[in-house]
Amino acid sequence: MILVTGATGNIGGELVRQLADAGQPVRALVRDRTAVPPGVEAVTGDLNDPVSLRQALAGVTGVFLLPGYQDMPGVLAEARQAGARRVIQLSGMSAGNGDMSNAITRYMVQSEQAARDSGLAWTIVRPAAFMSNTFQWLPQLRAGNVVRAPFPQARAAVIDPADIAALAAVALTAAGHSGAVYEVSGPQSLAPSNRVAILGEVLGRDLRFEGQPDDVARAEMSQAMPAKYVDAFFSFYVDGKLDESRVLPTVAEVTGRPPRTFRQWAEAHADAFR
Repeated sequence: MILVTGATGNIGGELVRQLADAGQPVRALVRDRTAVPPGVEAVTGDLNDPVSLRQALAGVTGVFLLPGYQDMPGVLAEARQAGARRVIQLSGMSAGNGDMSNAITRYMVQSEQAARDSGLAWTIVRPAAFMSNTFQWLPQLRAGNVVRAPFPQARAAVIDPADIAALAAVALTAAGHSGAVYEVSGPQSLAPSNRVAILGEVLGRDLRFEGQPDDVARAEMSQAMPAKYVDAFFSFYVDGKLDESRVLPTVAEVTGRPPRTFRQWAEAHADAFR
């Protein structure tokens, strides 16, 4: 039995579906038990309260684990005590630079270290920015044809969460991935303006991109998240402390197929933007 945390999220939802389609017994940790595919066991629990996960972890052999919760060592200790043998720890590319002054990097590094110290066979997955972040533009696209977004200069080899899930599924079900740290990307390095142009072509709309000035971006972001995370994103994308532009071969090497392009992702999700 494999437990997927964040089972209705971008990666977790895809991972649950892929494991179920492959005939793997899978258990989904969710808030809403109705939000899982038929045939998938839904369980509840709080990742900030490791003891609350005991029922969800019963009989589990592998865990796909989100990062950044209050007691990651405690969560992993409960998993080991329940009989789990391996964990796929989701992280982020910034963990590679080890900058503990950055709030996002810090919780990624701490989550990775907890996995390494857990006594379980561990695999760490560090993806580039998600293609699904494009959904953040939906309110603007419903209002018109102009997308205004921060960090216009920041290129990223954005990745389809389904490809991250495919890699995680292999690491959970096949031998040879223990102790691996996988940095994963999509097949193209794109600026936000490139993504807007591709999305416009797919939708048949004349979309236009406008980069937000940094002061405007900071003010808007400060309304949506704590200051330490705003500072973290500015460190990444304005100060240049994070490079997500590298096109990496990892998805193809692990899964046996190339990662999807942003155009393919946009075509698959076009209805959501119409």
